[in-house]
Amino acid sequence: MHKTLEYIFSRPAPGDGPFFLMAGPCVLENEEMGFAIAEKIESITRNLGIPYIFKASYKKANRTRMDSFTGIGDEKALKALGVIGATYNIPVVTDIHSEEEALKAAPHVDVLQIPAFLCRQTELLLAAGNTGKVVNIKKGQFLAPDSMKFAAEKIRSTGNEHILLTERGTTFGYGDLVVDFRGIPIMQEMNLPVVLDVTHSLQQPNQGSGASGGLPHMIGTMARAGIAAGADGLFIETHPEPGKAMSDGANMLPLEKLEELLERLLKIRNALK
Repeated sequence: MHKTLEYIFSRPAPGDGPFFLMAGPCVLENEEMGFAIAEKIESITRNLGIPYIFKASYKKANRTRMDSFTGIGDEKALKALGVIGATYNIPVVTDIHSEEEALKAAPHVDVLQIPAFLCRQTELLLAAGNTGKVVNIKKGQFLAPDSMKFAAEKIRSTGNEHILLTERGTTFGYGDLVVDFRGIPIMQEMNLPVVLDVTHSLQQPNQGSGASGGLPHMIGTMARAGIAAGADGLFIETHPEPGKAMSDGANMLPLEKLEELLERLLKIRNALK
């Protein structure tokens, strides 16, 4: 297991030590972009002392519109993710959507991520757990925080104890989400690290255009609140030019703003000590 992941699972109590960061583009749009973003964030987080996991979906399976961009090809994207991790000595996380994808992605990445919509899919969870990889389960937009114990139990039934839980907001009427920050300590009571997905919590899904909207100007507010609530880690999608991103650009953080945000978050974390 990568030393960053060993750190995450070896802390004596929730909220101890620096928070960790899962960050990168929504989807790998091309290999060059992936390498450039990983290099930039790895440099920032190394200088700030923040444990870092590179995030990018190798393909997007849950698009609203038929003509939405889904990826550059499964094998090409997965191989690129593996090379990014090896080049910058950072762990990598990517989404999976089926048992077959768990087996396909596991050789290339360190963390398998279960999308929120699929967090109750027993066969998918068991397949992810059986790979022996770290599994990050996003809380369904339709679930109470304490219900995530059942998803975690499915992974644990495979003998895999390396589980992350991620809060990403709860459906609030049509086309909006709300975060109940009580969910962070509730899920930490399961003795698992808890992540706040900052950017997806600000998503406005199922817009009339067929593409999700978002509230990117609230990213700083959401991230500060998550750290103040004791989140073990943050999940932030970021892109050099969100307006040109091929997926979820409406709620991504411009890459140039990441370093300043992280510096402010470290001050909050240190104040809590």
